[in-house]
Amino acid sequence: MIEFKDFVFYVLSLVLISSGLSVITSRNPVTAALSLVLAFFNAAGIWLLLQAEFLAIVLVLVYVGAVMVLFLFVVMMLDINLDKLREGFWDYLPMAGFIGLLMMVEMVMVLKTKPFNLAPITESISNTSNTEMIGNTLYSNYVLPFELASVVLLIAIVSAIALTLRDRKDSKKTNPADQVAVKRQDRVRIVRMKSEEKYIKSKAKKRT
Repeated sequence: MIEFKDFVFYVLSLVLISSGLSVITSRNPVTAALSLVLAFFNAAGIWLLLQAEFLAIVLVLVYVGAVMVLFLFVVMMLDINLDKLREGFWDYLPMAGFIGLLMMVEMVMVLKTKPFNLAPITESISNTSNTEMIGNTLYSNYVLPFELASVVLLIAIVSAIALTLRDRKDSKKTNPADQVAVKRQDRVRIVRMKSEEKYIKSKAKKRT
């Protein structure tokens, strides 16, 4: 008899496969992006069924909440000529098929290796959640690779900004060093005019 958990798994898997096929078969990039968002949500649901809460949360927050939203903004803001993008599609089909077949063979070879063989788990599993276990392992045994990866990503972000930065003649720029070194007298200057002094003196005489 099929349990409710198995029924939910089959429903999520069916929607995931359908949305994945829609991503690669849809001609509209916005429809393909929305189908990919649906695929991510269903994949997160499957991760939750497998009690992998951390992976499900990361998949929703990072990919759906950040990457795909940014992709949708870019696709909808740019004026993409779909007819021009389809030009020469069949010319690249043999190379794309060869690369896809090569990747499939490599994935089968990787999954056939010893560490990925499915075997019954005999080790005892602690009562802590997988998120806590991943956090303890990541920030203790793998803290140095984690920090190195963050530095590499930071360098990649700065490099991308530096490569895409273009100087414009009509844009106004500020020097951060000059802003930090500025003093109070450089910002505000009180100017007393003679006419104002005479006006103040006349006001003071009237009051007395």
